[in-house]
Amino acid sequence: MSHSEASYSVSSSSLIGSLLAGPRPSFSRALWRIAAANVSCGNRLRLLRDGPATFEAMLDLIANARESVLYEGYIFRRDAVGREFAQAFEDAVRRGVRVRVLVDWFGRIPTPVSFFRELQRSGVEVRLFSPPGLRPWLGLLPRDHRKLLVVDRRAGVTGGIGIGEEWQYGLIRRRRAPWRDTAIEIEGDAARDMAEAFEKMWDRSLGRSASRPRLVRAARSSHLNARFHPPALVGIVEGEPGKFRISRALQLQAVAAERSIWIASAYFAPSLAEIEALAGAARDGVDVRVLVPSRYDHVWLRSLMVSGYRRLLRNGVRIWEWRGEMMHAKSSVVDGRWVRVGSTDFNPLGVAINYELDAVIEDTAIGREAEAMFLEDLERSSEIRL
Repeated sequence: MSHSEASYSVSSSSLIGSLLAGPRPSFSRALWRIAAANVSCGNRLRLLRDGPATFEAMLDLIANARESVLYEGYIFRRDAVGREFAQAFEDAVRRGVRVRVLVDWFGRIPTPVSFFRELQRSGVEVRLFSPPGLRPWLGLLPRDHRKLLVVDRRAGVTGGIGIGEEWQYGLIRRRRAPWRDTAIEIEGDAARDMAEAFEKMWDRSLGRSASRPRLVRAARSSHLNARFHPPALVGIVEGEPGKFRISRALQLQAVAAERSIWIASAYFAPSLAEIEALAGAARDGVDVRVLVPSRYDHVWLRSLMVSGYRRLLRNGVRIWEWRGEMMHAKSSVVDGRWVRVGSTDFNPLGVAINYELDAVIEDTAIGREAEAMFLEDLERSSEIRL
């Protein structure tokens, strides 16, 4: 273990321990402290199970936009799905809506730059995040791996789904099932927090990273007072290089969990600190389950991922492999109460290097739905045994 990882593990564990020592703070307050999350209450939520449901929700939001459309993504294909979204963006511009599209330069490959120039000619503002330059690794790291849409700063969608046919039809169009993935539709203040997150990345793409101070709502303020809490409380966690925010949120949940921790992760290669958190929960009697793919979009990835499972399995963590097409979800549910949906995979790229965005939710209705969805997925999966 490197010195930096050791330092991170100790400092993170100490901070989590101090948060949960003595009188237990509310989860929202703890999430704000541990992950620098913007937290809001009173949000309306809808869990979106797959690509078709997510695309339908996103296109409906774009069609009803009145003032602004913000889209940020890692993958934007020039296929039937990509052209449908391009048309929706162009239609919105013709209605007088300001449309901005931010796509990662590396992730958009093999979509040609000309595709985005056509969007620009129609009035859509387009930026490609971090093209190669005279920097280490030729600018290849970090990447913008986030996936989010925000309309009129009032409603949005985030999750693991990019714009491409693999989420609608599968890699071989109409001959295979679509990739298994998850997203969440949010209406309320959390959508405004997502818009603020977009604005920061837009500034970064223009080289203005310091121009917009981070807005973090204080967890001690009145909107987090227990007597004002409607059920749906949402924290928007922005993963940034070297910040480990979603990892800290996972460790917080692992320490606080009393019954269950169920995780779906497409590229699962957790850090030592994350392994210890999950293994410790399992040893303490918490039902810890992890759902991973059996097929990967890159064939060499499976052997790399499987090599890290043994330590978890020996400590009572149960791992399933999805038997269908690529399982690309990045989600979790804890105690049927806390739900995470976003872009972060538990591996070094997702946790420590790339820009990511996740919605962490405290809501029992969404929690029950997420648990039911996870159990349905396990019926189409095979458990790995030592």
